[in-house]
Order: sequence, then structure tokens, then C-alpha cells
Amino acid sequence: MKQYSVIRAIVILGGLLFVAVFLSPGAQAFQIMQPTVYKEGSDVANWLMSEKLDGIRGYWDGKQLFSKAGNAFHPPPAFTESFPDFAVEGEIWGGRRTFEKTRGIVKKKTPDEGWLELKFAIFDVPGAVGGFEERLKVAKAWFEKHPSRYAFVIEHSPVQDENRLKSELKRIEGLGGEGLILRRSGSPYTVGRSADIVKVKSYNDSEAVVIARIAGKGKNSGRLGSLLVELPETLVRFRIGTGFSDYIRANPPPVGAVITFKYYGLSEFGIPKFPSFLRVREID
Repeated sequence: MKQYSVIRAIVILGGLLFVAVFLSPGAQAFQIMQPTVYKEGSDVANWLMSEKLDGIRGYWDGKQLFSKAGNAFHPPPAFTESFPDFAVEGEIWGGRRTFEKTRGIVKKKTPDEGWLELKFAIFDVPGAVGGFEERLKVAKAWFEKHPSRYAFVIEHSPVQDENRLKSELKRIEGLGGEGLILRRSGSPYTVGRSADIVKVKSYNDSEAVVIARIAGKGKNSGRLGSLLVELPETLVRFRIGTGFSDYIRANPPPVGAVITFKYYGLSEFGIPKFPSFLRVREID
């Protein structure tokens, strides 16, 4: 498996100033901007919001598509033929409630026609100069001149106030979406966890290690019934019996796999309340 490091340089493309990002062998992952978690009551008057797409994060370096850890994806040429000659970040997305299908497609080591059912939803141009909105304009300008069937720039709308935020969150979750992403208007691109980008959900999520797979009964006879999992920090063990798609019940994660689950607070014994499976941890 190749590893890559990030090398930055100032370049000019088409009269626009960029901080270019190159790859070279050596490091574990891209230096990318990552969200923090929304705290209720925060001032959101100068923020923009969009749906948090439940897909696989991708980094297009101007020539090739990579995971956030710097591992190359292998889409067919048709998928990326209209992509820009500069770096953009986005989510490889197949639609709501399609994470496992998307994951299965992008993990393949050879080009798969399944890619042509996906989209690259662009949310930033890390090397462009300017605040968040100015950076997105660079991507929009490119795709106006080079339309793509497989890429789009995510639209953002003003939050206005917390009531508007809660209303939009309820609407998106009602449609099967995962939540919202907030961006501070005019914010710069910075690597690591940033207070300028915030994820908003009505539930908590965490990760656990699969300890055992428990067979189902009744309609799930012959398939997965539940998972016995363990929290790595506290070693607390509990079962997860909901949230599984038919695909996961027929192809459950192996013992030792790390899964992401959602829950609604903790019991007095530190056990997650109402845990529900979300996904096998995103691939690197």
C-alpha cells in the first residue's frame, strides 16, 4: 500500500492563485480540515449549512482520487474525466442510506462500473485563496465550463438562527439524512480539527469493536441477529440489535472489526442507550 505526504507550493492556474497540493511517498494521510461537534446554544448567525452526506471522503489532487489517508481509489476514467486540474475535497456519495453499497464499490482495487452510480459531492477547494465561499466559487466556475455527470458542488444556505437550524436538521433526518454540516462564513482552510466547521446531529455516535456475532431468530433466522461489541476506552460490553440493512445481516462484520453506532446518552453504568448500527468504520 502506498503512503503519501503533502507538499504545498504557490502556483497560478488560469490566472487564479492557488496553494497547490502534491503527493510524495512517505506520510500516512492528507493534512485535511476536520469538523468539531455542535454545542447547543452556539451562535450560528454568521454560518452556512448543508446536509452532511453519509459517504466516503475523497481528495482529488488534480490528477487522481484518494482517500483521506492517501490511498488511491480506482474509479473508471469516465468518472473523473471532467474533474479539475486542481485539488478539491468532497464526499463520494450514492444517496441517502447507501453507505455500505458505496463503501463496497470504492474499496475495489480495479475500476468498477458501480462508480457510475455515485457522485463526488465537492465541499472545499483546499488550495484556493480566500474564505470558504470564495474557495467554492473556484469549483463552481470550473464545472460551469466543464460539466460532469459525476460531480457537483454542494449548495449551502444561511443558518439565520438556532430555530432554523433545528428545523432543517429535523427535515434532513426525516428524509433519511445523517445530519448537517455548518461552515463559518468567510473562514479559511486550516488543517486538523477546526472550530470553523461543525457537524450537527440529533444523536451521539461512537465506535466499538465487534466481540461476537449473534445469530438471529424468526425473520432473521440464518442471518445476523445482533452484535456483541466493546467500547475500547472503557471495555464496556453491550449488544447492538438494530440499524442493520439486509446486506449487513447477510454479511455481518467480522469479529475484531470496528463499527460506528449511534446512541442517545449513557446509562449510569456507562452503557450507550438505544444503540443502533450505522456502518463498519470508514476505510482509509
